[in-house]
Amino acid sequence: MTKLQYALLGDIHSSIEDLKAVLGHISIEAPHAEVIGLGDLYECTVSKKDLRGQIYPSVNEVIKHPEGFEKLLTFPSVYGNQEERILLLTEHAEPLRDYLHDLSETLSAGEAVIIHGHQWNSDERNAWLNAQIPDKTIVFHGHTHRAGYTRDQQEMLISGRGKISLSGKRNIVNVGAVVGSREWVLFNAEERTVRFMRAQRG
Repeated sequence: MTKLQYALLGDIHSSIEDLKAVLGHISIEAPHAEVIGLGDLYECTVSKKDLRGQIYPSVNEVIKHPEGFEKLLTFPSVYGNQEERILLLTEHAEPLRDYLHDLSETLSAGEAVIIHGHQWNSDERNAWLNAQIPDKTIVFHGHTHRAGYTRDQQEMLISGRGKISLSGKRNIVNVGAVVGSREWVLFNAEERTVRFMRAQRG
């Protein structure tokens, strides 16, 4: 059976409490939706400016790794820039590294494409998408930690949690971040609608 609803979340950065809150919210608001991640599952503890070609013996030496975090990662995900850096800093095969290595750059949710969003500079997003995936009319990404969306290159207003119709030639939706903000997006592929969601604290 084809999935009609997708719960999209990204930029977790090893925040287990925020991820638990978002997954709990999804289980209430959209229990039958397929959950898909948009990358930056883990937080790399070595910053980009500190990359000097060094190699660490284990992935655990370069990530924030809260106990029980893996058990929550039951959903498919694309890779993000954090995953790229973790792989760059390590080279020895181990289960967690193999898992990160095997993440895809893009995934599909109905007719939509899912990508992390670090592949382009902010002012080059449309040019990159036109060059790389010109046939996709709905694009979901994260990376910036700022929820929002554009329709045919025009910034659109997000008002509450109401359904937003994805019309026009191209809709680009930034799902926001799990870490800190506890944001996610519910995409109905049959209706071509999205709802911007946020799990509450406490």
